[in-house]
Amino acid sequence: MWHAEVVKFEYAPDVDGDPDPGEVVWTWVAYEDDPTQGKDRPVLLVGRDGEQLLGLALTSKDHDRDHDQEARAGRHWLDLGTGPWDSRGRPSEVRLDRLLRVDPDAVRREGAVLDEPRFAAVVGAARRYVEAS
Repeated sequence: MWHAEVVKFEYAPDVDGDPDPGEVVWTWVAYEDDPTQGKDRPVLLVGRDGEQLLGLALTSKDHDRDHDQEARAGRHWLDLGTGPWDSRGRPSEVRLDRLLRVDPDAVRREGAVLDEPRFAAVVGAARRYVEAS
């Protein structure tokens, strides 16, 4: 399990074709209840752990409607807004309590650089919840 005090969050986007913290990328994310299965989804990269990247998954599902149920289940979300990572322009939410390890070679594509104020808001909110998966 990760704790926020040992995770070094960093904002270092560099649109050079390599994934960097501060960028939204697309990669395969395992399901929590069955790690042998998962799906390709956008992930906000928030830091590094050696050669691995650390990220938080995004979704276009609106969790405002089921906020209390999600919180009881230990899932916490923050509205992120729209960005070029979603080709349909849907608003996204970022999951704050499940820190993912991302192999840079498994990143399918860069989706966008998230602006620094939104990145700072995500990191500030995630510090309360972050755990590793």
